[in-house]
Amino acid sequence: MIFLSLASLNVESQVIESARLLDLVIRDYTFRSYNKNFRTGKLHRISLPANLSGIHVDTIRFRCGSLHRYGAKIKEFHLDTGTYVHPCTKRVMLVRQNLGSNWSSLYYDNYELSGYQLISPVLGLLAYNVGRTGNTTVPSELGIQAGKKPITIDFSSTTLLNTNSGIIPLCASFDQDGKVTLSNQARPRVCVATRDGHFGLVVESPLMPLRRKVSKWKIAIGSSIGAALGAFF
Repeated sequence: MIFLSLASLNVESQVIESARLLDLVIRDYTFRSYNKNFRTGKLHRISLPANLSGIHVDTIRFRCGSLHRYGAKIKEFHLDTGTYVHPCTKRVMLVRQNLGSNWSSLYYDNYELSGYQLISPVLGLLAYNVGRTGNTTVPSELGIQAGKKPITIDFSSTTLLNTNSGIIPLCASFDQDGKVTLSNQARPRVCVATRDGHFGLVVESPLMPLRRKVSKWKIAIGSSIGAALGAFF
């Protein structure tokens, strides 16, 4: 669980080189959009500035007990009954990310993917504590834990790179500590997970370099980002 300072700074132009920083920028835009019109259990599309074009974000609010009893489906993610969020006192905001082809390449610079190539966009599912609308407290990040049945991530509706080699893709799970875990698909284009995080499909690609240098995207967001992010700047 992560708590950030209430103090904030105004970012005029910043280079995003960290996948973690991108999560926090998306979080800020999500909660800036949060208002009394957000209905519990209803999916809401989050508008992002042109600087973050190619990223699609949706969010949905639940009571923690209801999520545990009934589960949920958020776009490509299916959370079965028994899923719980920790620690959660009352309500949770789930944030689903589709980073698209351009921003997904940021993961080459943040994770060791030598010998593998992403063939899908990176999909993310994160959870945050929800207070009252208009509350200026920086939301704390929560953990999602699957129950008896795992969380499924269905890439069937996503655009995959054209691969005619007949190689069967592997599921990649990207952890916040910088580790990437590879596993077999549960079925074609479907991966499973036991917790929140970021996920993608990869294939072996011996020609991929050890570290592919990716371009640094600049954003002019005029957004408030927790001062605790200063270490990234």
